[in-house]
Amino acid sequence: MISNPFTKLSIIIPAYNEARTVHFILDKIKAVQLNHNIEKEVIIVNDFSSDGTEQAILNYKANNPELNIRYLKHEVNKGKGAALHTGIQHATGEYLIIQDADLEYDPEEYNILIQPIWDGHADVVFGSRFIGGKPHRILFFWHTIGNKFVLTFLSNMATNLNLTDMETCYKLFQTSVIQKLNLTETRFGFEPEVTAKIARVPGLRIYEVGISYYGRTYAEGKKINWKDGVRAIYCIFKYGFFNAK
Repeated sequence: MISNPFTKLSIIIPAYNEARTVHFILDKIKAVQLNHNIEKEVIIVNDFSSDGTEQAILNYKANNPELNIRYLKHEVNKGKGAALHTGIQHATGEYLIIQDADLEYDPEEYNILIQPIWDGHADVVFGSRFIGGKPHRILFFWHTIGNKFVLTFLSNMATNLNLTDMETCYKLFQTSVIQKLNLTETRFGFEPEVTAKIARVPGLRIYEVGISYYGRTYAEGKKINWKDGVRAIYCIFKYGFFNAK
């Protein structure tokens, strides 16, 4: 594993029809000051949006040259997981973190995830919405039950980890490690697949820290649904219990 210090964090943003909000999240990323003088590389992957997402990103990039933004796009819609695969393969920072293009997660908390790695304790850090004293928007009971007591529970059974929030967006990885994984899920199955495969890497130290969560309603643009939950269960069995490559 890479010893401290590391110098660059790649921030991978999959974007699909986020024209209304993408500039807000980029403002937050620009504003955050990473500890230890770590620089930021922002990689946005536009998954063939049908709104004005591309123009919004290009306008922001042109008007904010001080933020290191790399813009990539798919010529057909492939899914969130596929957008993450593209971003991961283009990352040049020693570590990378996943950031949704909406406003559900706060970039100000990158330093919370970085610290266990900087201190030499961790190689992977998950941000948990279910531990710690950070603010959480109160929304969907059954969605929370599904995430915490079904998906995370089953994932833990398959991987022998004791995570509290497998489905979290905020996952911080050593870039060279995740780039070697054979990741195949193109939609929301990315989370259980990457968790199962990262758990099988010998000697990898996985930590979890509490983060805040500012969830969206479906009217506000939330995209995941019950079908994605069913797919996640399938992926837990495929990549976790049955160790698919």
